[in-house]
Amino acid sequence: MRHRYITIEGNIGVGKTTFSKMLSKSLGARLILEEFADNPFLPKFYKHPERYAFSLELFFLAERYRQLGEIIDQDLFTNGVVSDYFLLKSKLFAQNNLNDDELLLFDRLSGIILNHLPKPDLIVYLHSDVKRLQKNIKDRGREYEQDITDEYLLNIQDKYLDYFRKQDEFPVVIVDVTEIDFVNNASHFEDIKAMTQKDYAKGIHRVVKT
Repeated sequence: MRHRYITIEGNIGVGKTTFSKMLSKSLGARLILEEFADNPFLPKFYKHPERYAFSLELFFLAERYRQLGEIIDQDLFTNGVVSDYFLLKSKLFAQNNLNDDELLLFDRLSGIILNHLPKPDLIVYLHSDVKRLQKNIKDRGREYEQDITDEYLLNIQDKYLDYFRKQDEFPVVIVDVTEIDFVNNASHFEDIKAMTQKDYAKGIHRVVKT
């Protein structure tokens, strides 16, 4: 691996986990997956977002910190890691889901945690239009996701892209996957994989359509 810590990011339903599994297997890297199924607040949040948003985001933050902390303790980053989430996504989702007072507290907590964890060497952001995202969400059939609105997905997308435009700490490669199928088309997967084996300047290096 040219980059020892690669993060795959993107909106809900874009295929982060699927691609991360494929990439880690192909590269022989350790795989870290977000344990969303263990979050007891997730189904409750989609039914009553104002009541459960803070608990949801705090649980995710704690779990992500635990996972990455274990990797650091075992010094496994030296062997290469592919993850299907970036820890800072906790802050981005919190900005979208929390009220001002909750966000203030969350930012203080997450700031302490983020200072103790490594930054990715490369972020690959899988981008898709909302119509394709909604199709993927429907197809995978998680009951609590079926009422996610286009507006919510667009807000999440805007939070990601706004952050990536402003940061200069790590390289971000944005790949438009709206019209491609990296699961069933080997050449599509290999094209994106090849992007992860190149060197990039920090910031958004380029926007790629495959």
